Amino acid sequence: MAFDGSAIKALLDGVVAKGALHGVAAVVVDRNGQLFHHAAGEARADTLFRNASMTKAVATTAALQLVEQGRLSLDASVASILPEFGRLQVLDGFDGDKPRLRPPASQATVRQLMTHTGGLGYFFLNEKLVRYHELTGEPTALTGLKRSLSVPLVNDPGTAWEYGVNTDWLGLVIEKISGQSLGSYLGQHIYGPLKMNDSTFTPSDAQRARLLRVMQRQADGRLAPSPHDLPPTSEWDAGGHGSYGTVQDYGRFVRAWLDDGAGILKPATVQLALQNHLGAIKLPELMKSMVPELSNDVPALPVPQGWGLGFHLTLADLPGMRSNGTGDWAGVFNSYYWIDRTRGVGGVLMTQLLPFFDMRVIETLMGFEMAVYQQVGSVLPAA
Repeated sequence: MAFDGSAIKALLDGVVAKGALHGVAAVVVDRNGQLFHHAAGEARADTLFRNASMTKAVATTAALQLVEQGRLSLDASVASILPEFGRLQVLDGFDGDKPRLRPPASQATVRQLMTHTGGLGYFFLNEKLVRYHELTGEPTALTGLKRSLSVPLVNDPGTAWEYGVNTDWLGLVIEKISGQSLGSYLGQHIYGPLKMNDSTFTPSDAQRARLLRVMQRQADGRLAPSPHDLPPTSEWDAGGHGSYGTVQDYGRFVRAWLDDGAGILKPATVQLALQNHLGAIKLPELMKSMVPELSNDVPALPVPQGWGLGFHLTLADLPGMRSNGTGDWAGVFNSYYWIDRTRGVGGVLMTQLLPFFDMRVIETLMGFEMAVYQQVGSVLPAA
């Protein structure tokens, strides 16, 4: 029985027709390939998107390849590979207008970079970092300046989950070990083998012409062109946020994870990565935004969850939706994906809209996922 995507097509066309989104694209994949694709509004079949933080899972996959080869240990200290990381101090607070810094109680490991427990933060989600940037004038990670990675830690490694520039540092680890730029390494070992032919950190002029423009949700709900974008050039291939690609390309990546690694990873590595690695550390109830133009506050779902190697994990079956053990994440321009290995299905929904966690997009995402599982019940055998 073929996958019937008519409900998803109507959902995407409808949200554009109502003016809630200017362009949106979705893809559904199983272990064997693409089941469904649709683009609506300004999005086309060949539209490129800023993957933003959806870059993180791909960079982590590259690091896991190096772990499989014995060239990288999950429990190696980051500083043993990148001595400059060992010079980072913890921002404890402020004495007046002077940042108060101290050495970390322990050195972050590669595993902690993958699980966002390495002590690093993001300028738009951490109150201390907002103040630090204001006082020092140091650049943020969205400037394209590499020295933005050298701002202080906000926690001692291994003590808390904090979303931050961990995967940017992981990308530098990959570069150091492989002797290649991250983009070159991914091109050879992930993009190439998976035929992600439009995925890149450095889009050509022709590819840039296919980028969906970024829009900004206004207070009254309307859309206007956004003043915010990724920098046109970057001093490093940002493993945390810097890649571009089509929704179909990202679907090929999701399919590889459904298909036991599809030759780019070993099945045992896939299983290891999609287990909870947080131990006693809990995810926050709320990711509070410090920069409302970039992100809304992001509340935690009221279900058990954790963090694997590179992925957020849902640790319960959601009725009519994803299964226990499903990996997922998102990008700041309101793009989202999930990987449900139990049911053998995954989905990607992409638009280019700020701020992140836009309620109209979240409603569309939930409708998309429920429509997928209504189909999966009749199409795919449960594994």
